[in-house]
Amino acid sequence: MRTQTETPVRAALDVLSVRTPVAPPLPLRLPGLESVSPIDEQDMWLHESLLGPYSEDILEYLNLARRTGGRVLDLGSGSGRLAVPFAQHGFQVDAVDRDAASLARLRSWAARIGPRARCSLSTTRADLDHLKLHQHYDLAILAGAMVSAVSPDARPGLLHEVASHLNRGGMLALDYTSHELDGLSRAPRRTWRFQVPRFDGRSEWTVARQVFDPEAMTERITYHSERSGAGAQTHSSVLTTFKWVVDQDILRDELDAAGLRVAERKQQRLDRRTLSVFLVCHAQK
Repeated sequence: MRTQTETPVRAALDVLSVRTPVAPPLPLRLPGLESVSPIDEQDMWLHESLLGPYSEDILEYLNLARRTGGRVLDLGSGSGRLAVPFAQHGFQVDAVDRDAASLARLRSWAARIGPRARCSLSTTRADLDHLKLHQHYDLAILAGAMVSAVSPDARPGLLHEVASHLNRGGMLALDYTSHELDGLSRAPRRTWRFQVPRFDGRSEWTVARQVFDPEAMTERITYHSERSGAGAQTHSSVLTTFKWVVDQDILRDELDAAGLRVAERKQQRLDRRTLSVFLVCHAQK
């Protein structure tokens, strides 16, 4: 979920930037922003800087697709960060997202690549909280920490629906951010500042404010951005994302109850109390 305004936020940026040092170099993989939807044109650079250049996960997901072969289900596909390259590599991909504009960008991108990619992709507009599938798949993916955008009440049903539509030998792959829950209680707020990489002659700086509610197991991040360029007016915007904090023990129990066995687990430390976790689950059929 997101909100956006055109209200100038220079004062907020100035105050926050004085108190907040420039962030250190970003890790290779960051939790994704597929759950930020929709994104309009002025937010695309910020979106890509947080999700695209640092998301090496496409290689792991693509390798899984090559292992399983067959049809791929991309849940919470956004504008096609994974679905379009998969189709370009010859996989039949069903992309599911709740945002019509994101799916339109996905189809436009595939069409620009060529007939092979365009014909290998189908799109469905649907909310993952209420998903009903009509095909069977060899690989389903919840990439970019998309599982954290699914409400805890709906997550068991989603996992069961996916598991029941995996072919024999099929897999579900997903990634999420694992937080040290005690650490969230001690320090539920974080703030950092960074420059957004742009290659269009504009300069963009963003101050991010992250607020956790350990009792509700929720996370909200607000990005205050200012963009300027030579002879161009400065534009400000506010982008807010909301996610659920994933308890990995609960998630493991939900996967097991859905008939999904965790076969592979990789993790990468993002900071001293945060991990990025990548899971590969086999359907127990």
